[in-house]
Amino acid sequence: MAAQPLIEYRDEIAGHHTRVLEIEGDGPPLLLLHGFADSADTWRMVLDRLSRTGRRAMAIDLPGFGTCTTIDPDDGILPQIDAMVASAVVRLAGETGEDVVVSGNSLGGCASLRAAQNRDLPITAVAPIAPAGLDMPVWFSIIERDPFLRTLLGSGLPIPPPVTRLAVARLYRTLAFSDTSGIPPQVLHTFAGHLQDRRSVSRIMGIGKRLLPELRDPFTFEHIDVPVLLVWGDRDRMVTHKGSRHILEALPETRYELIEGCGHCPQLETPDRVVDALLEFAPVPA
Repeated sequence: MAAQPLIEYRDEIAGHHTRVLEIEGDGPPLLLLHGFADSADTWRMVLDRLSRTGRRAMAIDLPGFGTCTTIDPDDGILPQIDAMVASAVVRLAGETGEDVVVSGNSLGGCASLRAAQNRDLPITAVAPIAPAGLDMPVWFSIIERDPFLRTLLGSGLPIPPPVTRLAVARLYRTLAFSDTSGIPPQVLHTFAGHLQDRRSVSRIMGIGKRLLPELRDPFTFEHIDVPVLLVWGDRDRMVTHKGSRHILEALPETRYELIEGCGHCPQLETPDRVVDALLEFAPVPA
């Protein structure tokens, strides 16, 4: 099967001007959500593999991240993300005529579970990957303690953007992955490209501080009645896989894929494993 081309474009979703990465194909379509400080680019390796299978999929930049317009400072962050995800789900289902599989990493995993709580949405299944919000979050304190970020945010001296990007890429490489041997350098450069000066880093850290209280108890699992695939790396330093117990206890029919030797971003570290799990979990109906 010939690979479907990846289409990148700007669009408005739930009042936000954002960026969309999309491939055509058959359903049920996949909506892919990124994590904190990340962007839709985190799904490029997965989208590349999905494009060869003929599966419809779409990734978006969430409010306040990537190239999406900023979040409303007078409203909660999770509700704003919920609104965008709901709008994207409705749109994707309307375009394809099929209910949607929502998958997300970290903050995006949290958003996928919250979307599943809304029984009015045309969602057929969800696949959270290392979802945030299951235990007291440690990821923010790990980031906040980084010596360079402390210097960057506390110093009045100008720091050239290339230096900031290199430092952000180093921190990302250290914290997000267990094995970086298969991570293309472009992945690190793209992530750091959205955080290239003191202002952008300070803005993201501000969003993180606002998120922390919202992530302490973000779920109502009894409202979820669609199948769940939970994917996690057993060497995740950002969001420990021990948080899986909350989902497995509340939703015992959950399918659980624990990937050995993998860190916080399986979609980048083990994209083939993630794609195989998604396609087995939610195949195209015969």
